[in-house]
Amino acid sequence: MKLYYSPGACSLSPHIVLKESGLAFEAIAAPTKTHQLTDGTDYYSINPLGYVPYLVLDDGRTLREGPVIVQYIADQVPEKNLAPANGSWERYKLQEWLNTIGTELHKGFSPLFTPGMPDDAKALARTRLNSRLQWVDGELAGKTYLLGENFSVADAYLFVVAGWGKHVGIDTSGLGNLMAFMARVGARPAVQEALRAEGLLK
Repeated sequence: MKLYYSPGACSLSPHIVLKESGLAFEAIAAPTKTHQLTDGTDYYSINPLGYVPYLVLDDGRTLREGPVIVQYIADQVPEKNLAPANGSWERYKLQEWLNTIGTELHKGFSPLFTPGMPDDAKALARTRLNSRLQWVDGELAGKTYLLGENFSVADAYLFVVAGWGKHVGIDTSGLGNLMAFMARVGARPAVQEALRAEGLLK
């Protein structure tokens, strides 16, 4: 398996999940700013959409959406309990979280990373993100992870996306449950391995 990623981007989520899974894979940097691999290959020749993450299986089949990729990885190693069983109520709750993080948080950050975005649009984005993160903080009350006591692929996704706040003026220091969650996830050995692999942790 090959995972194409850009350091610190949403592709960090499947990178973490692959580390958690113990599956063999190759991580290949495909920086979103240059769209060039280290050997000079044009990333668009591999993924015409040009974004990450992009998972290429050994047989050549591909997956390109983070919430789908992490579920695929989890289903390869059911004994790791990275996702509840398909068809279970808990699996639908996992998918609910993956969709919420993807649409309400991940895409909510987009205006803050878009060059030339007007300041008033960025201010609106920050206001909306703050309200969403406050809601997430409430949902984490009394929980170790999003689904309860077990770490899941949704936790990896939330950890990555919520971590972007410090780069774009979103202050989450007052959200105690979220801060405790970030510290808990950040301390996991697989998470630290992925962060080091992407040059995000010394």
